[in-house]
Amino acid sequence: MVRVEQLMTRELACVEFTQAVSVAANMMRIRKIGSLLVKRGDELVGIVTESDIVRKVVAFHFPSEFIQVGDIMSSPIVSIDESDSIFEAAGIMQAAHTRHLVVGNESHVFGMLSVRDLLSPVAKDEL
Repeated sequence: MVRVEQLMTRELACVEFTQAVSVAANMMRIRKIGSLLVKRGDELVGIVTESDIVRKVVAFHFPSEFIQVGDIMSSPIVSIDESDSIFEAAGIMQAAHTRHLVVGNESHVFGMLSVRDLLSPVAKDEL
């Protein structure tokens, strides 16, 4: 059984709640990632994804430099334990209508798991 910890991304990328959406989008572009954890001070309060930016900002032609990440982020965060199976992760994603899970618990975040992470072994096998 493949566990979440085997596929999760351990490098966490965060953005501040009050940061402009344009800054968050640029961070994602530079790091080649699809989501950022959102912090308000030391507290993790949400997640912002490429999809959030497209559906809530770009689609309405809003100027992304004037909209804060906190205005478009998804919250509360959906999480999973690192020892859970990837099948459990897929089920949680489907039930919560999300493509990103925070891996950890109330006291510590170990990483992120995305649909892209779940598909990476399949893509490698196809090559």
